[in-house]
Amino acid sequence: MKGYVIALDQGTTSSRAIVFDVRGEIVALAQRPFPQIYPHPGWVEHDPFDILSSQLEALSEAFEKSGLEAGDIAAIGVTNQRETTIVWDRQTGRPVYNAIVWQCRRTAAMCDHLSAEGMGAYVRDKTGLLIDAYFSGTKINWILENVPGVRSRAERGELLFGNVDSWLIWNLTGGREHISDYSNCSRTMLFDIDRLRWDEELCRAMGVPMLMLPAPVPNSAEYGRVAPGIKGIEALAGVPICGSAGDQAAALLGQGCIRSGEGKNTYGTGCFTLMNTGRRSVRSLSGMLTSVAWSLDGATTYALEGSVFNAGSAIQWLRDEMGLISSAAESGPLAASVPDNGGVYMVPAFTGLGAPHWDMYARGTIVGITRGTTRAHIVRAAMEGIAYEVRDLLDAMEKDSGVRLPSLRVDGGASVSDFLMQFQADILRRPIDRPAMVETTAFGAAFLAGLAAGMWSSLDEIADLRRSERIFEPEMDAGLSEENYRQWQRALERALRWERG
Repeated sequence: MKGYVIALDQGTTSSRAIVFDVRGEIVALAQRPFPQIYPHPGWVEHDPFDILSSQLEALSEAFEKSGLEAGDIAAIGVTNQRETTIVWDRQTGRPVYNAIVWQCRRTAAMCDHLSAEGMGAYVRDKTGLLIDAYFSGTKINWILENVPGVRSRAERGELLFGNVDSWLIWNLTGGREHISDYSNCSRTMLFDIDRLRWDEELCRAMGVPMLMLPAPVPNSAEYGRVAPGIKGIEALAGVPICGSAGDQAAALLGQGCIRSGEGKNTYGTGCFTLMNTGRRSVRSLSGMLTSVAWSLDGATTYALEGSVFNAGSAIQWLRDEMGLISSAAESGPLAASVPDNGGVYMVPAFTGLGAPHWDMYARGTIVGITRGTTRAHIVRAAMEGIAYEVRDLLDAMEKDSGVRLPSLRVDGGASVSDFLMQFQADILRRPIDRPAMVETTAFGAAFLAGLAAGMWSSLDEIADLRRSERIFEPEMDAGLSEENYRQWQRALERALRWERG
């Protein structure tokens, strides 16, 4: 039996490809960053061809590094930044506009209009989401309304919409397959998560022609095969593409959270806390979101999710815009070089606040600065701010579900920081479980592909493959932890609804 699978992990700032073996161990990895585009304050875009070319280059390099033959590869799985919206020409494959990234807030006014029209309850009932510029539906509408001639082309069936999963699979299959898996569909604000189909009323309300939409598909199945002649990956022609999931659903699976009540947090560009709720699509009363985690063999698993828009991006801001650190790895030791934050608190709401606050107009805030504040205090405040945001999410999630997570499994770039993980344990007052293999998002996608290809036979196998690298136990005095969190909430109030002054 073919014993290797390749995961394409297409993220917000880079594209990666990882080759895994049947034991879930990494054989080879490659990564390619790509440019971010900021046309106006609060707007974020990507060139779709940058997304595609960086992913193909990473795939080519990882496959070459592995030393394997194409015949050794059982399947390719895809995981991706969700909500990021691409519209392209059905015949030529050329995008009509840049990809509008999930972080982009340009459609906030349209979301306000939908809310004012009383659509909020219907959106929550059908999609499990709240009305917000985060999701794809209003982004599609913006492209159709603002790019000349595009709406009429879309209504004639000449254009296709897809999130990044659709864009990659369409290109990898030579334009043969226009699909999207259920987990990605559930993040568009257009998808009925109980019936697993596009909702006509929502499409009408957001002005999205249903002709544009990809076919919804389960998360583990053969979708198509790599087309011949794709530059750089010619040797992989004919390899099946067998699994797909949005990055956070893939990470939940990759962390082995296969049972109801298990949860994880991914520290990426944003922070994303998910709790497996099993077959129940729980509707939140606390600002959480409900999404499809995965659907296998006709059975759908749901998750409650809290999304923080800026986490790792706050560390990037310290490095790239402020010049306070020279590398992300420097942030933890610098933060630990001072005994506390010196009274400084940072709310990294650069593109608004996600769950549980959902304020599209909030902006980043630093409070408590004195003449004695050093760069170490500000860096520490940024890292602590990430941990406080995760507590906000977990408190709301546990209120909705009635379940207290005994521990929190973690992954993502910032999870390598011992300082941040220890502080997170202190603020949550429970253990933080960091896995030995931190590429859980990619492995979730790999596992879905491997299931369809016969490398694995059940979800229990992925739970058995997971190993802990370190457990961080709470060490801070409980009273001090609560006082710190109270001060954070005071800073948070300064950031909320910033435009009101």
